[in-house]
Amino acid sequence: MERHNTSSTDFTFRGLFNSKNFSGFLFAIISVIFFTALMTNGAMIFLIRTDSRLHTPMYFLLSHLSFIDMMYISTIVPKMLVDYLLGQSTISFVGCTAQHFLYLTLVGAEFFLLGLMAYDRYVAICNPLRYPVLMSRRVCWMIIAGSWFGGSLDGFLLTPITMSFPFCNSREINHFFCEAPAVLKLACADTALYETVMYVCCVLMLLIPFSVVIASYTRILTAVHRMSSVEGRKKAFATCSSHMMVVTLFYGAAMYTYMLPHSYHRPSQDKVFSVFYTILTPMLNPLIYSLRNKDVTGALKRALDMLKGTKRVSGDDF
Repeated sequence: MERHNTSSTDFTFRGLFNSKNFSGFLFAIISVIFFTALMTNGAMIFLIRTDSRLHTPMYFLLSHLSFIDMMYISTIVPKMLVDYLLGQSTISFVGCTAQHFLYLTLVGAEFFLLGLMAYDRYVAICNPLRYPVLMSRRVCWMIIAGSWFGGSLDGFLLTPITMSFPFCNSREINHFFCEAPAVLKLACADTALYETVMYVCCVLMLLIPFSVVIASYTRILTAVHRMSSVEGRKKAFATCSSHMMVVTLFYGAAMYTYMLPHSYHRPSQDKVFSVFYTILTPMLNPLIYSLRNKDVTGALKRALDMLKGTKRVSGDDF
């Protein structure tokens, strides 16, 4: 790709579109995924806010998950797409710092939120009588606040340290965004101690929420297995398995990136795994968690019927 004027502090991405044979195809696919993620998550937020039947703790948490996903994918993909169209691949030091901070904050918030959402499902299925107390409005806001606090703490803690290292003359990041492991490879100083600290942070942010997810869904599946209704069991197993598939994809790809020893990493593989949890997951979450749900599809039909009725009335006025 053509290199435009860059300052000595700018970074250059190798990106995803460095293969001439497939760059156009990858651009089209990622564009479709990006706009699909924006539309589906936006639709989820709109339906949950406007339909009173969806004013429950589960959908309240899902609306915030959709908001995080919209922000999350928007910190990475638009820059990629615009750079491809303009034929450039640079990012300023300030831009890289901002992207790194937003990415860490948003992905951290989602790690915690997904774990606590699994707890919500566990309470709803295994302790339905205590659900209104255990998942009150106050508890829901505490879950949201706790998720954002955990993500923000990660961003404020790791971003200044990552970006304070002296970088070598080659400021070419073999990645498609400013992800910590790829940026640290450019550092001229010893990063071993910091990488150990980052590893501990990732253990707390990944293994603990993921353990909550596994424990919650194990208890859910145990309770579902005792159901007398065969149809109910099938429906519950199908729902749980689809949720677990997306959650495992999200956490698993992040664990590969941040917890696997360096000897197991290759830049091409790192990019693929990063795509799973930075680009694919924000699109899959609303499709798996919500739009397959009868409550949400019912709310969508009501919204469309209301829109048709409004158009019909406004048409009759002329």
